Amino acid sequence: MTNTVPVLPSYVRDGWWTPADASTPGGTATDAPEAARAVVVHDASTGEPVARLSTDGLDMAAVLDHARDVGQKSLGDLTIHERAVLLKRMALELTAHKDELYEVSARTGATARDSAFDVDGGIGVLFTYSSKGRRELPNANLILDGPPEQLSKDGSFLGRHVYTRLSGVAVQINAFNFPVWGPLEKFAPAFLAGVPTVIKPATPTAYLTEAWVRVLVEAGLVPDGSLQLVSGPARDLLGHLRLGDSVAFTGSADTARRLRGSVAEGVRFTAEADSINASVLGPDGVPGSAEFDAYVRQLVTEMTVKAGQKCTAIRRAIVPEALVDDVVAAVGTRLAQKVTVGDPRAEGVTMGPLASLEQREELHRQVEKLIGAGGRVAVGPADFAAPPEVVRADGTVGAAPGGAFAAPLLLRFDDADAAALHDVEAFGPVASVVGYRDVGHAADLVVRGGGSLVTSVATSDPAAAAALFGRLCAANGRVLFLDRDDARTSTGHGSPVPHLVHGGPGRAGGGEELGGVRAVHHYMQRTAIQGSPRMLTELTGVWHTGAPAGGAGAVHPFRKSLAELRVGDQVVAGPREVTLEDIEHFAEFTGDTFYAHMDETAAAANPFFPGRVAHGYLLVSFAAGLFVDPDPGPVLANYGLENLRFRTPVSPGEAITVTLTAKQIIPRETDDHGEVRWDAVLRNQDYEVVATYDVLTLVAKEWPPPE
Repeated sequence: MTNTVPVLPSYVRDGWWTPADASTPGGTATDAPEAARAVVVHDASTGEPVARLSTDGLDMAAVLDHARDVGQKSLGDLTIHERAVLLKRMALELTAHKDELYEVSARTGATARDSAFDVDGGIGVLFTYSSKGRRELPNANLILDGPPEQLSKDGSFLGRHVYTRLSGVAVQINAFNFPVWGPLEKFAPAFLAGVPTVIKPATPTAYLTEAWVRVLVEAGLVPDGSLQLVSGPARDLLGHLRLGDSVAFTGSADTARRLRGSVAEGVRFTAEADSINASVLGPDGVPGSAEFDAYVRQLVTEMTVKAGQKCTAIRRAIVPEALVDDVVAAVGTRLAQKVTVGDPRAEGVTMGPLASLEQREELHRQVEKLIGAGGRVAVGPADFAAPPEVVRADGTVGAAPGGAFAAPLLLRFDDADAAALHDVEAFGPVASVVGYRDVGHAADLVVRGGGSLVTSVATSDPAAAAALFGRLCAANGRVLFLDRDDARTSTGHGSPVPHLVHGGPGRAGGGEELGGVRAVHHYMQRTAIQGSPRMLTELTGVWHTGAPAGGAGAVHPFRKSLAELRVGDQVVAGPREVTLEDIEHFAEFTGDTFYAHMDETAAAANPFFPGRVAHGYLLVSFAAGLFVDPDPGPVLANYGLENLRFRTPVSPGEAITVTLTAKQIIPRETDDHGEVRWDAVLRNQDYEVVATYDVLTLVAKEWPPPE
């Protein structure tokens, strides 16, 4: 009968592909060579077959070559902003198909809430990177990293760091628990960087990954070669990688170590692996406090969302010794009140099954290890391996023999030093509670986990928080402090957000994902380039001091639209004398009567001033008055200054001149205007630099605006 189950296609070389002979009956992971079988995946609640997976006959080398050749070109033809706009269109398209994705997601064992974490979370990643790409990155294919470094006394030789996209393909190998969010959190920054992606989803839930990839492909939103999907065993995929390629892996620490050693030198490998995450209840978190309630709510949530199948879930509840009984009782009460286990398609179900029967068997093995090491059942069934009664899809209650169900389980350890407590991960709705003596002991227990993705701390005591903070950061990729002020707004212990790093040291893999623009840099090479100001200007598209500049005395740069303006366009204005009357008027008008501006004797006693001097902001204001073109024109707004430094004080009777040069031009892809960064330099009558800064303006793409 398995031959009638459809084969899940791969999307490779810009087309859907299935094996030439996909009629092999389904097998298990050990009963036949991969190339001679198709693996059957099942509905997590009912055990019904959903799809068969096989990559028999798929040319993995050709898949990678297609990404390197076709994908690199199609993405390289787009700027960062253009790719960011595509990410937003992808997010909107997936949002329009969200109900369909939720329906498929239910087959993986996900409740509506679980699907929100996965599906909506993945869509949110696309939206976030689209926004960050357009707001924080240039509309180009090169990103500058830091200011230029002057390498010669006369300024004729400079150096600076730049990021350029990697020349290869980003291969991602994902875990089964987040088949939407997991791939998209890797895809979005790689796509924004301009690097094509090959997705290898985990077998049990690969059909959900295929569903969202199909949505994007059918919508025509995938540039040629930019996204490929391998639905089935990876076989020799990693063996064909080379310099310029990268691997991002999510899964077990053991598998990460094995894969890391199998890729060629020069291939970037990052891992986000399982970790024994902890949550600490502060000494002040007594029953009845907001922190105690928030701690218990969060612990139950992390035990039951995705049936505890989250790499960020709480595995160790570390609480004051005197409060262990209170926490156990509160967790038991909340589980009884809030959690109903069953088929996600049944009304009222709040926790679904594990992703597969294999995952349930593995969970049972790990629970047995924990119990054998001294863990006692505090909340949950004494016989954890017995099939629980659940709500079936038709609403009836009873056993579901084909389903991968497990009941929530809280274990209690009396021995805080039990090795298994800190080493064994039961990947499911299981957590262990243990008591600590003092804050230092709590920190010791957290660190015993060997490096984690996240630890949360529920406390309103700044001293306790500070004592833990100093110890926890080195052992965690993320630390969440939960108190009465953020309990309702916090995204929660187990919810990575695209703005912040997701990853962790040690056992957690040592890699980083997400983290805003930092994740884009993972798919780029940072290079130090050296040369003359003219050459660096040509290579980067950003004007460097000492490079040719023009436009002075011709058309004022502020009269030029974005289409007409060029990097290096310049205006020199001044001089303007700064009088004592100017200084005193500015002081009276603004209220800034700092003694350096108003008291000759006190100012002269200051080691930085020769006597009374002009306000720095007066000089910046005078400079604006010198370079501005006052009539309506393409310059729409001044929206800020950056990197302002005052270098030389200006005394009454001295004069200033300003040189303003178009430094960087960034069109905004979806707006009728762009951003222009101007290099501003103020000098005195002796040509000494008085101040330097960047002026940021918004400039119309066309002027007059089209009707």
